Amino acid sequence: MKRWWPYPLLTAALVAMWLLLTESVALGSILMGGILATVALWGFAALDPPGGRLKRPRAVFALAALVMADIARSNLAVVKIILNPRKTERVSGFLHIPLDMRAPYGLATLACIITATPGTIWVEYNSANNTILLHILDLVDESTWIDTIKGRYEKRLMEIFE
Repeated sequence: MKRWWPYPLLTAALVAMWLLLTESVALGSILMGGILATVALWGFAALDPPGGRLKRPRAVFALAALVMADIARSNLAVVKIILNPRKTERVSGFLHIPLDMRAPYGLATLACIITATPGTIWVEYNSANNTILLHILDLVDESTWIDTIKGRYEKRLMEIFE
């Protein structure tokens, strides 16, 4: 059974998503969703992803709340920058941030968090010296950004994934 459905819970979730997207629970929709989910997950299994376990699952909810609040706050900050371009001089720029985290799922999650936050984007990860390069729309104080990434996100992600 494992061979046909390497990720049974993920298969069920993909079928459920398919049914929600097609807005139908007809037999044809269920079969098509099952076939698509199975084929997609065979491809995923062929990639041989590294195993991963959450060390502190409850910390995920705290991190999610923090990220949502930061995204909302960043949206407001970007709106202020866009609507008041002459009020203050803004400086955008690139910033290298050294990381302590090496967990691949933690790095991927950090990339998603940074890129989903308006005004910032993950540009590059250098695995040789474990640094990331970010582009920041309003780069006022580099140390504040380093403290934010390392203290707010990296620390919590290391609790979850390492």
